[in-house]
Amino acid sequence: MRLYPVYAATCLFAWTAGALAHGPTPQKVDETIAIKAAPDRVWAIAGDYAGISKWDAVVKSSEGSTKKRVMTFGNGEQLEEEVDEYDPAKMTYSYRMLNPNVRALPASSYSATLVVTSDAHGGSNVEWTAHVYRGDTDNEPPDDLNDEAAKSALRRLFRAGLEGIKAKAEAE
Repeated sequence: MRLYPVYAATCLFAWTAGALAHGPTPQKVDETIAIKAAPDRVWAIAGDYAGISKWDAVVKSSEGSTKKRVMTFGNGEQLEEEVDEYDPAKMTYSYRMLNPNVRALPASSYSATLVVTSDAHGGSNVEWTAHVYRGDTDNEPPDDLNDEAAKSALRRLFRAGLEGIKAKAEAE
């Protein structure tokens, strides 16, 4: 039975090599804000999918429809996104990035959902979540294209958007 140690070593090597060779895993970003305004007022702002530049300071300009949008950032780089589901009755939409542009946002892929809900006091909560893959999908990505860079960039985009929605909804 001298084959057992060789078999065990081979299995351990295969498992270790497989564990080290895996690609990126999706990272989650989840941002929420409470707004002192009725949900329909908040949705009137947040539901303007193509008009994101009207309420998100990170986006310099935007154009599109309730199906697709192109966002231009302060550095002139653009990202195109497409809606998977747009439901005004439920005050939610889900969308995904179409063509990666790591100069615009250091991600190779993401999908996101924005939803407006009412709170117990007549106000609203807006939750914006995403699953994102880093910009460089190799095993050793550079710092500017790693998991944390992708999550940080989406957090900045989401946080600026949520603050913009809040400011507009509470000012009206």
